[in-house]
Amino acid sequence: MKKIFITRKLAGRGEALLKEKGFTVVVFEKDCPVSRTRLLKEAADADALITLLTDKIDREVINALNKCRVIANCAVGFNNIDVNYARNKNIIVTNTPDILTDATADLTLALILACARRLREGELMMRADKFKSWKPQLLLGLEMSGKTVGIIGAGRIGSAAAKRLIPFGTKIIYYDRNKRENFENEFGAKKVSLNTLLKTADIVSIHIPLSDGTFHLLNKDNLALMKKSSILVNTSRGEIIEEKFLIRMMKAKKIFAAGLDVYEGEPEINPDLLKLQNVFLLPHIGSATVETRSGMAELCARNVIAVLTGKKAITPV
Repeated sequence: MKKIFITRKLAGRGEALLKEKGFTVVVFEKDCPVSRTRLLKEAADADALITLLTDKIDREVINALNKCRVIANCAVGFNNIDVNYARNKNIIVTNTPDILTDATADLTLALILACARRLREGELMMRADKFKSWKPQLLLGLEMSGKTVGIIGAGRIGSAAAKRLIPFGTKIIYYDRNKRENFENEFGAKKVSLNTLLKTADIVSIHIPLSDGTFHLLNKDNLALMKKSSILVNTSRGEIIEEKFLIRMMKAKKIFAAGLDVYEGEPEINPDLLKLQNVFLLPHIGSATVETRSGMAELCARNVIAVLTGKKAITPV
């Protein structure tokens, strides 16, 4: 009997699909990252792993995989896995693209609107019973109409975000390694350099994967180019932004607001972020809808089933 180890209890029917195929399924039941000791122990005789971004699947873990043929990462990103080393060991790595596109784009729009209209400050004011009267200059925010949105990464999620922003009367520009003709045609978007985007955009939204080339892509040298009236939103990976410098900018009110769903050094949060009124913080919930998380788990299961029954992986990295 083939054994599948799942590093956390997942939503949906993924586990059931594996059991229906006659596999032995072992799930780490606690709602926290699996310990290194337990991961190495369960990996030793597993035919497949279903992992999360919180699991570091490095050379030590991969070397412990005596039987494993596939690592199914329950995320669109896979920076937690040494993919090249796994490939050298003839282990297939898969991810879950497409499924979380709409959910993440929805959250991107929610963060942009929350920042533009200062929703965090307003909500806290109400809970503290500090709203005593309507005032003509109370919590003045920014309108969306007429604003230029800079999309960093014009792939699936970047495109879905742009689609949601166009009805607000915004103009789209983008930065990407490649020219995206379909993106340009659909949204009337123009490809620009990263520096031009940061100088020009009223709203900057990040939609690129984390890699050696994108680590601190937004840093002390270019973040300072942003307008004082601009908004920065990140639903991608925290390490893409040089967070310490962003915090300095926010303290000095060099940009209007930031909306963050991801953080450098996550799950640890820089305590200075918690003190800032002009930052809207969320606990990495970009894909956190019932439909999306269920679909991600089920795609992981289908990838495992495909590989272990001699078929091609559905979404190999």
